[in-house]
Amino acid sequence: MARVLNLPICSLLLVSCLLIFTAAGSESDGESVLTLDASNFSETVAKHPFIVVEFYAPWCGHCKNLAPEYEKAASVLSSHDPPVALAKVDANEEINKELASQYDVKGFPTLKILRNGGKTIEDYKGPRDSDGIIAYLKKQVGPASTEIKSAEHAGDIIGEKKITIVGIFPDFTGEEYENFTALAEKFRSDYDFGHTLDAKHLPQGDSTVKGPLVRLFKPFDEMFVDYQDFHVDALEKFVEEATVPIVTLFNKDPTNHPFVIKFFNNPLAKVMLFINFDAENFEAFKSEYHKVASNNRGKDISFLLGDVAAAQGAFQYFGLKEDQVPLIIIQQEEGQKFLKAKLEPDHIAPWLKAYTEGKLEPFRKSEPIPEFNSEPVKVVVADSLQEMVLNSGKNVLLEFYAPWCGHCKKLVPILDEVAVSFQNDKDVVIAKIDATANDIPTGTFDVKGYPTLYFLSSSGKISQYDGNRSAEDIIDFIHKNRDLSVEQDAATDPVKDEL
Repeated sequence: MARVLNLPICSLLLVSCLLIFTAAGSESDGESVLTLDASNFSETVAKHPFIVVEFYAPWCGHCKNLAPEYEKAASVLSSHDPPVALAKVDANEEINKELASQYDVKGFPTLKILRNGGKTIEDYKGPRDSDGIIAYLKKQVGPASTEIKSAEHAGDIIGEKKITIVGIFPDFTGEEYENFTALAEKFRSDYDFGHTLDAKHLPQGDSTVKGPLVRLFKPFDEMFVDYQDFHVDALEKFVEEATVPIVTLFNKDPTNHPFVIKFFNNPLAKVMLFINFDAENFEAFKSEYHKVASNNRGKDISFLLGDVAAAQGAFQYFGLKEDQVPLIIIQQEEGQKFLKAKLEPDHIAPWLKAYTEGKLEPFRKSEPIPEFNSEPVKVVVADSLQEMVLNSGKNVLLEFYAPWCGHCKKLVPILDEVAVSFQNDKDVVIAKIDATANDIPTGTFDVKGYPTLYFLSSSGKISQYDGNRSAEDIIDFIHKNRDLSVEQDAATDPVKDEL
């Protein structure tokens, strides 16, 4: 199956100490990147306090683009103090597939940072160019939090466009300081951390506090917030909540992109208002939307305000059209969506109230039901899925495909041949659905790649087909898994004939 690669904007990497690196793995001539496989991986990782690995596939275009940048970075980082090593594993090799599964490799390239002999595993969230990799990993190999000793030093760490978390302490000892250090270690890939003995060095907030206190600086909402509960769970929850804007802005400003990524990765119900940011009534929408979001803060709902000019990908994903703007859409974690188009500012609060009270009907993305559907392989859309497949009372082989998928295109003549072989059998249907243009019931089908084939017997049994993709094998599978009609069952059972 061709996998859909859920590639984050930033990759994942694996770093190691070069002094041990040269003794632990195998290097190709002229290469600075360490090559690992299942035979030496565990032993090598166990010897490294800080080691980094790329899981790749030789056929992957993204991996090929990364390779020269990764090699340049490895060459430079070998001279860093302490030395930083970069390694790679061919996850396409059969011997390494179990290893890739162990490290949750779902796409290529996947890069991981391993610390403490592999006891701590983190995603690499940095750039993919050599300079960016070098800068990111130099920071990662150093202390998770930097001591701030002056206002000038604080200015270097606390930026106007990023989140920085600073611990203020009377001294750098005790449980509070240790818990803050653990927090910094856990979130070091996401945020910058600092610690100081004197709050007067910091650009905002009460300069007389002695701590212990955490001050989180952010480029949105109240700009900074103080927190004093140093229990580990409480600190982590504080960071997770305080680093999410009341309303996330989705436009072409790259400084907003990390917050957009965090918005779409969070498990909360997502409320998204899309409008033209140049529209005359934009400020009225923005003000009302922010008020509604503030009133619903802490209610397991997150809010995003998106500029139509930057949201073409989102429009395609959700099946939206620009003539529906201004529009608001809610997506739940389990996949249900709710939509209101042609919105006015005073519609926002009552519509959201109706949603929270369970009074809205879900919205379903669907292509139009075909007026003519006479081809051997029948076309299914979201609005016809129940009738043609789930409640059809027939044996249905259903392909979930993507129009751009090469493997799906190769399957077209094969499924046509299968469909023709069953064209005189009224109890068997061969069908297909464009999974990029129609919402799929996630509780019924698990579609993670294209093409995905499911077979539904007439009695309602659902099974995924993962056999060979030849017409003969698919036909044989259908015969073995179908439910026979009463007439066919009797025709093949001589005892029933006698009765």
